[in-house]
Amino acid sequence: MSSRTAPLIVVLKGGTSAEREVSLSTGHECAKALEGEGFQVIEVDAGPDLAARLAEIAPDVVFNALHGRWGEDGCVQGILEWMRIPYTHSGVLASALAMDKERSKQTYVAAGLPVAASVLATKAEVEADHVLTPPYVVKPYNEGSSVGVYLVNEAANGPPKLSDDMPDVVMVEAFVPGRELTATVMGDRCLGVTDILTDGWYDYDAKYKTGGSRHVLPAEVPAEIYAACEDYALRAHQALGCRGVSRTDFRWDEDKGLSGLILLETNTQPGMTPTSLSPEQAALQGMTFGQFCKWMVEDASCDR
Repeated sequence: MSSRTAPLIVVLKGGTSAEREVSLSTGHECAKALEGEGFQVIEVDAGPDLAARLAEIAPDVVFNALHGRWGEDGCVQGILEWMRIPYTHSGVLASALAMDKERSKQTYVAAGLPVAASVLATKAEVEADHVLTPPYVVKPYNEGSSVGVYLVNEAANGPPKLSDDMPDVVMVEAFVPGRELTATVMGDRCLGVTDILTDGWYDYDAKYKTGGSRHVLPAEVPAEIYAACEDYALRAHQALGCRGVSRTDFRWDEDKGLSGLILLETNTQPGMTPTSLSPEQAALQGMTFGQFCKWMVEDASCDR
């Protein structure tokens, strides 16, 4: 930290990914919360001149509120490492690994964590014929927040027609029926488990639009399932090498008991908007939103 009366925090937000709008909301909410905790705060919409802007501002810490590619996949983390500016959330390797759904699943399997069967396929292969037996999900293997996710159900007459902005290689994953559960890890502990209720598919709108989903916290599930979610989330966080706060998502097929609990993915920079899950789980532990953000600033590092 510098000799300033109050530490100067740059909140990185926006960026160029498909999740820009969510990041703008996340960043603004976090900036307000940090100001309320006594920090000096400057909000920066991350662009090509980011390194120059940071050199000019010379912050004590960067609060990384970016989502999606470039901001969440190790790229910005690499810039901050090179500039030796402490930053929040995971480092270069963990960020890149968690964003790559294929490699992160390989990491989960090596750690003994349950995942759904999946394959990587070209866009042309997916559109030509069913790569897996329906129902299955098609999604980019290096994006988040349900951007560009297709659910192909058993009644589908043929393979899906993917949008032009889908990448040339996608992940095709067996659909896991059941309830949507999620657990946040902060440092070395889990903050709780939320049951996410929606009227349909838990897509981008359900995640980020007011009223898009209902959160039951703590999740009303058997103690064995609740404990397993906490255990799996912490083990996923550790296996990927995450730092700070992460959130791991699950599907649970009630008819199969514990064997029906499947780990979907880990988000190294969970959303911090008014409808976001991780702040709600921090509140369950008695932390205000400001205290939660302050903890992340105090946990900031540029050592990995």
